[in-house]
Amino acid sequence: MRTRDVNKENLIQEKAIEMIVKQGLDGFSMQKLAKAANVSPATLYIYYKDRDDLITQLATSVSNRLMETSLKGMHPKMSFADGLELQWKNRMEFFFKYPLDVEFIEQIRYMPTYDSVRDNIRKNFGDVLGKFVHNAINRGELQPLPFEVYWSMAFAPLYQLIKFHAQGNSPANASFRITDDMVKQTLELVIKALKP
Repeated sequence: MRTRDVNKENLIQEKAIEMIVKQGLDGFSMQKLAKAANVSPATLYIYYKDRDDLITQLATSVSNRLMETSLKGMHPKMSFADGLELQWKNRMEFFFKYPLDVEFIEQIRYMPTYDSVRDNIRKNFGDVLGKFVHNAINRGELQPLPFEVYWSMAFAPLYQLIKFHAQGNSPANASFRITDDMVKQTLELVIKALKP
């Protein structure tokens, strides 16, 4: 049995993410990945059972890193405004540092294989976020909302600004760049909208 080579495994993962983002899932195969990573197809099967296992492991790894980054410095007892601001700052840091990873997650988010990734996120990170939200509600800093409404209000505005930035334009601006002032203004409006 051949041993795992961490550097080789990292290269395989980087190439897989790059290929999926640039070429889509339809044309992605273990054969093409082996060629792009300059390894034999047999080498891939040291690390992954098959294509779906590779995609699931990649998605789990990237999602965990995103959540770990977004919760860096978080404490469930933080004020809602401070905690949300920290999550925005941390998420922006991840999105700008790992743009291919973010695009990869967006491409596979609606695949059946992503269900196990979603379950993993709930299990590993739901406790911290749940306590943070419940504490904010109990202190009167946040109105009780269905999770999906809360998430849409709390994070979609940030993600849209990041999307405009990544595209380099918006419907109103042919050369859009996100600024700290825009982020601050948007965050203030979000916090205001979520208050009871």
